[in-house]
Amino acid sequence: MMMIRSIVRPEKADAVLAALMEAGFPGVTKTSVVGRGKQRGIKIGDITYDEIPKTMILTVVKDQDKDFVIKTVIDAARTGAKGAFGDGKIFVVPVEEVYTISSGIKENAAGEISEVKI
Repeated sequence: MMMIRSIVRPEKADAVLAALMEAGFPGVTKTSVVGRGKQRGIKIGDITYDEIPKTMILTVVKDQDKDFVIKTVIDAARTGAKGAFGDGKIFVVPVEEVYTISSGIKENAAGEISEVKI
């Protein structure tokens, strides 16, 4: 399993969520965040805004779906045909285990499912 952490422009978040839903990946977590990338913020007049609002969208997918989900996010989040500075980043990390709180079910990276004894 892989966790895909997408940092996108806030105005693109709904498009990304809709694209993921349409592609069959409805399970997401969405958070408002602030940060800056290579552009080091935005200067307007004498004021520099070095913390730019972004939206972080997290989703966990099976290894074989990773590339498809990344392409889906890029297609939905990119500004224009070639994109623009500030469109965001995607970070991918492996997930070893997932626990469902309500049922106590544990799933590992190999797809094995077991019940957690409490």
